[in-house]
Amino acid sequence: MNFLNALRNFYASLAGKLSLLEPLALFAARLAVARVFFNSGMNKWNGFLSFNPGSYDLFLYEFFCPETPRGRALTLCLDRAEGAYAPTTQWIVERFANMAGIMEILLPLLLVFGLTSRLAAFGLLAMTIFIELFVFPDADSWWGSHVWWAALLFIILARGPGALSLDRFLGLEKK
Repeated sequence: MNFLNALRNFYASLAGKLSLLEPLALFAARLAVARVFFNSGMNKWNGFLSFNPGSYDLFLYEFFCPETPRGRALTLCLDRAEGAYAPTTQWIVERFANMAGIMEILLPLLLVFGLTSRLAAFGLLAMTIFIELFVFPDADSWWGSHVWWAALLFIILARGPGALSLDRFLGLEKK
């Protein structure tokens, strides 16, 4: 019985010391997931609130306007004629691309600084789920990178940004 008590006390002491690493772990989680989305947004960015029109082809048209519609994929472009899209479709796709690009830059920055972190994590988690369900519905990517993004974002949602954040400094998150 003494051995079990000693083991329990040792484990409790170790757990208490390791819990001091939580602020660093949460900061590392915020940085890791923010980097993925920020880099994606920067690939599309062409200046202040302006995104490279050439990135639309890579970003949206190929996924939402496929030559051959994929099963279960969200298709926005049903009005393609003579190699061009109707003005309405082009406007929708460009606005959607701009909004997604802005969110891919803004939300990761909020995560890095730890400002409204849970909202930023929720927004990025929604983007991750949207990508998985509507952009790549037939891909086996969920158990690739997407599951890691979702796991980190769930941790941030559940635990908050940690002590190394503006949320904590400004009193938006309690200890």
